[in-house]
Order: sequence, then structure tokens, then C-alpha cells
Amino acid sequence: MKVIASSVRKGNILDLDGRLCVVLKAESFHPGKGTPTTQIDMRRISDGVKMSQRYKTTEQVERAHVEDREHQFLYSDSEGFHFMSSENFDQISVQEDVIGDGKAYLEPEMKVMLSVHEGNVVAIELPQRATLEVVETEAVTKGQTASSSYKPAILSNGVRTNVPPFIGTGVRIVVMTEDGSYVERAKD
Repeated sequence: MKVIASSVRKGNILDLDGRLCVVLKAESFHPGKGTPTTQIDMRRISDGVKMSQRYKTTEQVERAHVEDREHQFLYSDSEGFHFMSSENFDQISVQEDVIGDGKAYLEPEMKVMLSVHEGNVVAIELPQRATLEVVETEAVTKGQTASSSYKPAILSNGVRTNVPPFIGTGVRIVVMTEDGSYVERAKD
């Protein structure tokens, strides 16, 4: 299916000359003078090679036909990450290179979307946000204002992020799974 380059988003699967690539980042540039372009960073699924390509925003690219299916994460072991289909309860094993950096956010019973192309899992889509506990952070500095600065923290899954000064050790916070950035204090 042909789509214009400016409509490509992270997680889409593109077919470039018969090779499937998963989009890692897609960014459109609109200069004051000249042609608008879209920069697409992607990873070839067959061998994991990362590449970057620039298209005119109106240029057509081939988007591969993939089925998105909801699965539930069960566990991980030496064979890979194991998921169960929400429809027919079939179990599937996914290799670590498909999961990528998202493995830090996977928790048992978490619902995810797996993109399947010709029977093979080619990409995973995690929920946008995850609730985690701060296990280590610096103490609050007196006189520091909440709006101007952030301090480093380590979360329960080992991810490093920056949090506002009022967040202390043991506090549960909500972070974006895409980049680990702080969103808010958890309401639970």
C-alpha cells in the first residue's frame, strides 16, 4: 500500500525493494525556503542494519501489510519473550532484537500490540505510559524550585530518567515508554 512520506510514523513497517524495515523515527522538516522533507530512521528487519533516508513529504513509500494483534506478555527466558494471544490463547515467542529498548517496560500480564507479517512478529507497540517506582534519587536541595530544574532518578526497572525535585525515593510515577520521560506522580 503506497502512502506519502509525511504520514509515516514510528512503528510502521515499510517495504523497501522487497526488504521490510521498521520505522524508528520519522521527522518532517518545513524550511522557509525550499522543499519540505521527511527524514525516516529505520531498521531492516532481516539483519538489523539501521539506515536513514530522506524523502520529499509528498513522495510515495510502500507500507507493508501487517496485522496488529493484541497479546499479553507472559515471561522472558533464554529463548526470548513469550506472549499469549488475547483471541485464541496461542503462545508466541519473540526475539529480543524485535522488542528493543521496550523490554525494560514489559511487565507480566501487560497488554501489547504485536505486528505480524507473514506469520513473523516484526514489531511491538507498548502502552504509551507505564507506572514505576523511584528506587534511587538525590535528596531535595533547599531553595530549589519545582518548575526550573529536574534531578536524576533510577526507576524500579533500571531506567534512568529526570524527575522534579519534590519526587523522592519510593514514590510511584508515570513515565512515557517511548523515551522514559517523567509525566506525573502516579494517582494510585
